[in-house]
Amino acid sequence: MRVDLFIKNVNIYNSYFKKFIQGNAAVLDGRFLYIGDRGEDSFEAGQVIDGQGQYMIPGLVDIHLHIESTMVTPETFSYGLIRNGVTTIVPEPHEMANVFGLPGVTEMIRASEHCVADMFYAIPSSVPATSMETTGGAMEIEDMDTLMQSETIACLGEIMNYVDVINDPDCKTNRILNHIRSKYPKLIIEGHVPKLMDLDLQRIIYAGIDSDHTHQSIEGMEARIAAGMFIEIQEKSMTEEVMQYLIERDVAEHFCFVTDDVMPDWFQRRGHLNHIVRKAIQMGMTPEKAIYAATFTPARRMKLSDRGAVAPGKIADFSLVSDLEQLTIGQVYKGGQKVFDAQEEYKPQGHRHPFPAHFYQSVKLPLLTESDFVIGTDAKAGAYKGRVMLVKNGSTFTEEYHGEVAVSEGEVRWEESEYGLIATFDRYGKTGGRAYGLIGGDTIQRGAIATTYSHDNHNLLVVGHSRADMMLAANEVIRNQGGFCVVENGQVLASLHLPVGGILTEEPLEKTAAEVQQLREAMEALGYNHYNPIMSISTHSLPVSPALKITDYGLIDVNRGKVVPLLLEK
Repeated sequence: MRVDLFIKNVNIYNSYFKKFIQGNAAVLDGRFLYIGDRGEDSFEAGQVIDGQGQYMIPGLVDIHLHIESTMVTPETFSYGLIRNGVTTIVPEPHEMANVFGLPGVTEMIRASEHCVADMFYAIPSSVPATSMETTGGAMEIEDMDTLMQSETIACLGEIMNYVDVINDPDCKTNRILNHIRSKYPKLIIEGHVPKLMDLDLQRIIYAGIDSDHTHQSIEGMEARIAAGMFIEIQEKSMTEEVMQYLIERDVAEHFCFVTDDVMPDWFQRRGHLNHIVRKAIQMGMTPEKAIYAATFTPARRMKLSDRGAVAPGKIADFSLVSDLEQLTIGQVYKGGQKVFDAQEEYKPQGHRHPFPAHFYQSVKLPLLTESDFVIGTDAKAGAYKGRVMLVKNGSTFTEEYHGEVAVSEGEVRWEESEYGLIATFDRYGKTGGRAYGLIGGDTIQRGAIATTYSHDNHNLLVVGHSRADMMLAANEVIRNQGGFCVVENGQVLASLHLPVGGILTEEPLEKTAAEVQQLREAMEALGYNHYNPIMSISTHSLPVSPALKITDYGLIDVNRGKVVPLLLEK
């Protein structure tokens, strides 16, 4: 019988028994035809490969991530994925949607058309995430109907505004949910429900939101699984306690591994979903169970029934792995074609998708002066308690702390306090909105950082201890039409240019990774004490992530879903 590819002498992962079985595999027209003991005498193969006892595992499937978190284009992202054995992803481009609305999503989809990795998109459901921020674009119900005409759509992306879902029946998010459930009843709906429990959690599930990818605890995870929720475990949830729970309990059908956000330098150095699988194995999970959670269960969650397993009829996406414990990838095949070999030169794709001209001119904010970092107030002179955004290592959540700050001559004297200033500015030229707050904890202790890479609205965010340094950092980002800048004592320590929408670069992954590593080191040199300082500062403006955040509307009490004043009553 004619086949295109015959792989012999391999240990083939069987997803249905969750174990490896020694045998051979035949591929025809990009799909597996046969898995078993039959040898070369049964097939007339165009190519025969001796697996030499290696392990054949399905292509990894990541169903919750944001390409924009890696700050590169889909083509560059695909290049990084393939060498790490990731052959299918479900990205949600809500960052680009916040900047450009529907065109931001369609351009990301267009940029994915020639990628080696398959990209099935999640429709951004929460753009803007709340009604308490200014964005460049929005996603309306009619935009979602437009996207549903595309075969590349896998699900409705994470519902982020869980506070309104519970408390406001007529809110935009509930209108979207009602529309999706009535018009597209089989569409998967992804969730973002940090810390919710009991009745509130089950009301979310009742609304049709039946997954959660946020930071998990044992109590929260057990409540979610018990209520029928699917859990997507990202690295920050991989505590010893959570991993032991997943290892010891019979819950393999109820969770998968995802990456969510991967920084460019980590992508370059550690890998992608394969890093998560490797870490799970190092933490005591069997390779068979870890692979299952990165292939079969995510594919089934997204109804991608043609992949996630090495079996007849499935797409022949697979990796040959020499060391199972370390998940050492030798070769990667996509649709039966070799697309990566660790022993051969690996070059980026030749395709490059040009974005529309206005995507490179999205920062519509005049240069700032030192006076833009003065907090004016009508409060009488004296000592006050002020709300402080307290940054904590180990999480992108913040805490609200009440610290001492002085007021005199119509100004909050933040530079005379023990806290830094956090400020944000509408960069779309829509409202001219701006807001100020105090910041402390595990953040920088001197200098300044400015960025337009600030989730999800991507307005200009500036944190610092010196008005002069804050002005310099902010203006560097404005002139570059987006990115990051770190400054100390009037000197630029690091600068990252992100000209596409103020959040992406078209530079190669290796170059971007090196620049991001320099950025990370500069932030740490200013005292930022966090496992991921870039993602930490980027989420200071995310008003759906507990507990105290900031947008151009003001300081946001996330749990109450409202704007709160900086100064408390004396």
